[in-house]
Amino acid sequence: MICLGPRVLLTVVAASSLAFSQDTHYPPKNQLIPGPDCLALQGLSHGGYTPCTPAEHQAWLQDVTHWRFERKIRIGYNGWRYAQPAFKWTESSFIQPQMMVQDRYFYDPVTRKYTVDRYLDDLAKRYGGIDAVLIWPTYPNMGIDNRNQHDMIRAMPGGIQGVKQMIADFHRRGVRVLFPMMMWDLGTRDPGQPWPQAIAELMKEIGADGINGDTQDGVPLAFSEAAEKIGHPLAFEPEGSPSDEALAWNVMTWGQYGGQFHFVPGVDRFRWLEPRHMVNISDRWNRSKTDDLQYAFFNGEGWESWENIWGIWNGITPRDGEATRRMAALERGIARFLISKDWEPFYPMSRYGVYASRWPEGDQTVWTIVNRNEFDVDGRQMSVPFANGLRYFDLYHGTELKPEIEGNGAVLSFALEAHAFGAILATHGEPDSDMQKLMTAMRDMTASPLASYSNDWKTLPQKIVVIQPSKSAHSAPKGMVRIPGGDYVFKVEGIEIEGFDDIGVDVQYPWENMPRRFHEHRMQVKPFYMDRYPVTNAEFKKFLDASRYRPADDLNFLRDWKNGIYPNGWANKPVTWVSLDDARAYAQWAGKRLPHEWEWQLAAQGLDGRAYPWGNDWRGSAVPAPDRGRTLRAPDDVMAHPEGASPFGVMDMIGNVWQWTDEYVDEHTRAGILRGGSYYQPQGSIWYFPQAYRNNQHGKLLLMAPSYDRAGTLGFRCVVDAALP
Repeated sequence: MICLGPRVLLTVVAASSLAFSQDTHYPPKNQLIPGPDCLALQGLSHGGYTPCTPAEHQAWLQDVTHWRFERKIRIGYNGWRYAQPAFKWTESSFIQPQMMVQDRYFYDPVTRKYTVDRYLDDLAKRYGGIDAVLIWPTYPNMGIDNRNQHDMIRAMPGGIQGVKQMIADFHRRGVRVLFPMMMWDLGTRDPGQPWPQAIAELMKEIGADGINGDTQDGVPLAFSEAAEKIGHPLAFEPEGSPSDEALAWNVMTWGQYGGQFHFVPGVDRFRWLEPRHMVNISDRWNRSKTDDLQYAFFNGEGWESWENIWGIWNGITPRDGEATRRMAALERGIARFLISKDWEPFYPMSRYGVYASRWPEGDQTVWTIVNRNEFDVDGRQMSVPFANGLRYFDLYHGTELKPEIEGNGAVLSFALEAHAFGAILATHGEPDSDMQKLMTAMRDMTASPLASYSNDWKTLPQKIVVIQPSKSAHSAPKGMVRIPGGDYVFKVEGIEIEGFDDIGVDVQYPWENMPRRFHEHRMQVKPFYMDRYPVTNAEFKKFLDASRYRPADDLNFLRDWKNGIYPNGWANKPVTWVSLDDARAYAQWAGKRLPHEWEWQLAAQGLDGRAYPWGNDWRGSAVPAPDRGRTLRAPDDVMAHPEGASPFGVMDMIGNVWQWTDEYVDEHTRAGILRGGSYYQPQGSIWYFPQAYRNNQHGKLLLMAPSYDRAGTLGFRCVVDAALP
């Protein structure tokens, strides 16, 4: 042990403190660097507001510039990936939605075609189009069986070839394509190779451009190296904030600023360290996009225009849509400026609440400006150094400005709308043809103020898909049980992992005025007959033999069967790998129909409100043993658990296989309501499709196409309407 004297120890402590404090007086707070202290509005007791002096601005700029210089040394930064042609597109990927594969604008199950043009045309109409798209085929459906994240892609309509052509359709429209990767997906089928290799190979096969790292604070370098090794570099975009060191290989990032939105915008630390790094701000649940768009424009970065959130619609208002159109048009037009290594945030402005970034490029300069005030600001806005022959253009309004010369400065006056944008170009001579086209487009675009567009947020109404009555029966058909119906309090809740109790979560029953998670309704249920057991493989085989049924989309149809025959010993197991359409086809052939959800629940619960078909306490012997492995075993025989009988003697309602009931549709999403839960419980993550074993719970499966919707744990049972006396 070495003993240090008190003076030596004091010196060591002081040096250590200096090492932590010397970086900056404005340390980043998570992903944002705060602006100069003098920008903040103080109460009168703290001196009120005094505009920043030139010295204060320069002191802040020098401080954060020094932090950037030193930080790059500390992390050993090398930005060679940003210079690669394969990643050039990321520098101008300003608008990127996360798109659910179940979005009805993206795929038409009737024509069995991807409708990429329809999807893109809608976005172009509503907010000016997109530069890239993050296609989401996994959560929240993943985990209903043991298909892993790549199996979910393979299950999309047309399989791999269909997905490959769909990506080519996006590329034809100039849109880059990303897919997510879920490193939490450790409970479903083992891919049989390291995930970096598996991801790289599949993305190369389908022609994707990038990967979003779901729930990841930085995607490890191994993933970039695996993609580069096979000659298909991928742009990796973690959801969370990566380490500064990972900036060298994560060429994109989400900006989930959350509660960090303040009146004075922050400087994104990753854009500041590397202006070629693209940040897309993701703020999915917020119904106002003003902060997202203004922070993006101030930082020269992008926005995750995410509306379909796990089948919950949080649509952009017309006002935000028009603001997006204008902001994105400007950023695309000045993209070459927005990677300037000489970016100067918080360029001095004349008016309180107006903030600008200066972006020099060669002998030209652009300023991106945001008005954070709730009111328009017109008149003198900024002063720039005077130079003979330099001309100034208001890019937002598409007009030339006439500066007022005051000493060595040129004062620029122009209008800024409330909570909106401005952009100024300084150039010698005439702007080039591209800039002139941008100005012409912006002049037309800004003819009407943003205030003239509605800012009212609205949810999407949903409708239940009608189930046509069956032919009525006077007595119980073979294998069916009479359910007397009656005065029933139908009380149920959705088990969605996200969304809390927001409008739009779960579904909208016919008696409700909007979708919501919790439901309760007193209703009169007419008598009906229900299958005592779920439809079995043997019963489904009789249907196939008699009807010669074969679905048009047959990918994954009866996936466990071989050559049209179910495996030995599976005759009395519930049929699975059947879509909602397959189940309906069987029911129609049998002279039956699928049950409404409330009918299913009444048959399971009776009129006493019990939690489970057999009573109020969980009974493990009444259901199959859970399967927590990565290879999916077969379900139990439908007759294996007589203790699970409902009050009416209906069997196998809970814990063996999920069962199809109602379908709900809105403009963008279809969803099937599943009842009963299943025996399969993948382990290792909270994000897998949750179980709904209680009588007052249901699952909501987002629907895309039969190939994708079919699952190894999903079957059905039928009902027949009872003739009234």
